Amino acid sequence: MKKQSKNEIKKTMNFHEIMQDHPEAIEILLNKGMHCIGCPMAMMETLEEGALAHGLNPDKLVKEINTKLKSKK
Repeated sequence: MKKQSKNEIKKTMNFHEIMQDHPEAIEILLNKGMHCIGCPMAMMETLEEGALAHGLNPDKLVKEINTKLKSKK
């Protein structure tokens, strides 16, 4: 099993956690059409739930976000 860094986004994180701990990911999510991240009703929804609701593969989305975040460091 691949060990994940504490700084990586996981699909089990909810949008509140992502916005609080990884605000740099917001732009990426918005560009994917996930405009619900700012909605108070969606704050407790996980990234996986949001991705599936938008027809996105959650595993691919997490990998893409983490890759982009690493490249910005």
